[in-house]
Amino acid sequence: MSKRYNTLNEELKNKFGTKVMKLSLDGGFTCPNRDGTVGTKGCIFCGGEGSGEFAGSRTFSIKEQVEEQKRLLCKKWNTDKYIVYFQNFTNTYGSIERLKALYYEAVNIEGVVGIAIATRPDCLDEEVLDLLEDLNRQTYLWIELGLQTIHEKTSNFIRRGYSLSVYNEGIENLKKRSIKVVTHIILGLPNESRGEILETVKYVANTNTWGIKLHSLYIQKDTDLYNYYLKTPFNIMTREEYISLVVDALELIPKDMVIHRVTGDGKRELLHEPIWSLDKLKVLSSIDKELKIRDSYQGKRI
Repeated sequence: MSKRYNTLNEELKNKFGTKVMKLSLDGGFTCPNRDGTVGTKGCIFCGGEGSGEFAGSRTFSIKEQVEEQKRLLCKKWNTDKYIVYFQNFTNTYGSIERLKALYYEAVNIEGVVGIAIATRPDCLDEEVLDLLEDLNRQTYLWIELGLQTIHEKTSNFIRRGYSLSVYNEGIENLKKRSIKVVTHIILGLPNESRGEILETVKYVANTNTWGIKLHSLYIQKDTDLYNYYLKTPFNIMTREEYISLVVDALELIPKDMVIHRVTGDGKRELLHEPIWSLDKLKVLSSIDKELKIRDSYQGKRI
């Protein structure tokens, strides 16, 4: 392991024998938290593009988006293997016929070795699970669920729109079908203490799911969180505080759990806070440095 934690990059290299590039796609979905089924405003931190600001354009077909993403990223990564990532909004929220058409179009594109699907645990009915199980037999699949926090007061504030029990049921149903699950956690949500954040990390660590994403909270100008912050400012972690917290979190995560992310990505022109998150390489290198200073590593405190 080149880092002191189990990165997705290393996991995919071990699986496929080479660098695998992740291509973010927009499947043209909406969300039950926007269309009135659960809510109409979406999660408080979610922008107009459904947390997929770096994905392809939904005006293009899946194949066209894949080709566009390849062109954008080919100078950065030299590889011919790709994971397609359905990122924007809720990517199992649609008719089963439409889901089949999109997923199988993506999987059958040359060079695509796997598929990642971001969704909500309340959008995993039996028909969808059957489709995902079939897809899982044919390709390298994982499902991403945006839990963000286990604390009810915070989940109500961020308008997540489902209970912790729904998340628990969702991951159990996916695990029963041997489908890999990745859970998203946001570090630094308003009015959550360090202890509460680490309680969420411990909870997810104990679910024994395949992967985890640690996001730094960022406030985008096209979100309700931005408007709230202007009226009711709350504490934004400094880079040093965030790095220390990430290392604390990594120490609580089992060694074999795949770390998909340790910081968030905000679009420069939309980001209001924290400005330090724009220097992603510095954040990543500082996390590595802090792990070395502590002589620490993923799973140290388990």
